[in-house]
Amino acid sequence: MTQPVCVISGVGPGTGSALVRRFAAGKGAIIVTGNTEAQRGRANFAGFAPTKAAQRILSEAIARDLGPKGVHVAYIVIDAVIDVPWARERFKSKPDEFFIAPSAIADEAWHVAGQPRSAWSFNVEVRPYGETW
Repeated sequence: MTQPVCVISGVGPGTGSALVRRFAAGKGAIIVTGNTEAQRGRANFAGFAPTKAAQRILSEAIARDLGPKGVHVAYIVIDAVIDVPWARERFKSKPDEFFIAPSAIADEAWHVAGQPRSAWSFNVEVRPYGETW
């Protein structure tokens, strides 16, 4: 892939205009990662869910702005606990299958970034096979 690819985990004020300038050439991909809270709130997450939902909605607005200009914008929902040392420590009793490998997330982001223009995805979800959803 020779086009620019940007994977970001947060968007906020000014992100859209900065990305428009960065991808003004009309090619490339912007992949935003979020989590399940972007789609539905849960008990004990009232302070977190709205921010993730806003991130997804802003990403969609950027996609609607940049898509027609040739820039693919997608939102990847990570519906899992990412396999990093602090998560392993917190969930010591969980089996390997409980976690999602960071490389699996990266592989999916790369796959989405390389989609042909005739079949772009916006909302993509990744989760381990045993995740309840």
